[in-house]
Amino acid sequence: MRQSAAERYADLRDAALVRDRPLFPAQRTPTELELQARWFAGDFGKQFQSTAGDEIEIVQFGTWNREAGPDFTDSAVRINGGEPVRGSIEFDLSDRSWEAHGHASNPAFDDAVLHVFVNAGAQQFFTRTSAHRNVPQVRVDPAALADAFVAGVPLAHAGRCQAPLSGLPEERVNGILDAAAQFRLRRKAARLQRIATDRGRDEALFQELAAALGYKQNKLPFTLLAQRLPLRTLRERADDAEALLFGTAGFLDAGDLAKYEQQARGYVRTLWDRWWPHRDAMQRLILPHKLWNFGGARPLNHPQRRLAALAVIARQWPAFSRSLEGNDASAIQHFFTELHHPFWDFHYTLIAERSATGMALVGETRITEILANVVFPWWSAGSTDHTGEYGKLRARLTNRRVETAATRLFGNDERRSTFMKTVAHQQGLLQIYEDFCMQDSSDCSRCPFPEQMQKWL
Repeated sequence: MRQSAAERYADLRDAALVRDRPLFPAQRTPTELELQARWFAGDFGKQFQSTAGDEIEIVQFGTWNREAGPDFTDSAVRINGGEPVRGSIEFDLSDRSWEAHGHASNPAFDDAVLHVFVNAGAQQFFTRTSAHRNVPQVRVDPAALADAFVAGVPLAHAGRCQAPLSGLPEERVNGILDAAAQFRLRRKAARLQRIATDRGRDEALFQELAAALGYKQNKLPFTLLAQRLPLRTLRERADDAEALLFGTAGFLDAGDLAKYEQQARGYVRTLWDRWWPHRDAMQRLILPHKLWNFGGARPLNHPQRRLAALAVIARQWPAFSRSLEGNDASAIQHFFTELHHPFWDFHYTLIAERSATGMALVGETRITEILANVVFPWWSAGSTDHTGEYGKLRARLTNRRVETAATRLFGNDERRSTFMKTVAHQQGLLQIYEDFCMQDSSDCSRCPFPEQMQKWL
């Protein structure tokens, strides 16, 4: 059977994958909260080996507990292929945290079935309950995550692959990028399908839409909000949904309305009145202010505006669901361009003065990103082939990582901008960059991609 382009790229990637340490290691240490979010989303996977050598399978991630006690409750794990065992899961940065935090003597942790940690100390620590029952331990490595915590990518120079690529006809280069893009699309589709299996179709799509609205700067807090306030909760409390989102985001912490301009006072007061009855019960769910990144984004992309868009999407979810089932990208675009909000159509933030002109709640650039990162992966997970339509989706913007990848592959090739015009080609560039450039520790001299590419062609 003839292989698809994505399958051929997967073979190339697997055959040539460099196993050395990355040339550009991550500079930022992820927080425990961020790692918990990645664990809860299933990004670490579901199959592990415990520190004692047992095979551990996560059958059910459970519920993220924001009260006192274990981090995840109502979970289920399978040990060495046995029957699933139900209980709670604790996620810590260090193996010694179990003892240091007093979990061993706390009855709330007696039903723990797994202790997940990141860093192992010099001494060996055992996880035991107050009844002296041993709890399996699993160590996870954030560096192994796809797209994991890449920060501070340095300025790039052209790699060895520039020479062979510059000598290829444009259609041959496009073929390589198309194959890498299809591989990346399938991987996103598999991730979406995995979340849908664990949490259901609507919750998976809602969580991914939230992350897409968060942009790079605020992807984590938006993901946390979608996990702490699932779509079902927002739909059941439709009248309070917007207030719940703004309150849990930590944007309603000021009781003094004097700082708001006249029109905003009425809107904020309405939010506050609806948030107040829930505030005490949801206190532990409120995101810390330091989690939000307010710099480096255009005013139109302020997280408060994106949060309002998420609230409107939740309110109009049936319409979004219908547009998705039509398998028509133009219907998705129409849905988002028709989203409106009486306050946010004319305001950048809660404290900003009213704009003289209206503004889109979700702009064309963000719609394109939603199509590329949520909608097309979802369709790709189904039976309908949208490869051609995906390949024609025009890129609205570029970013530093795409530019860095283009520099590594194409250098000063005058056709470089041509290879970055579509979202698919930008995604293909990123996939090649992550699979080869980011895995190479020889500054390109031992990277196998140029030779493997020639064989593949």
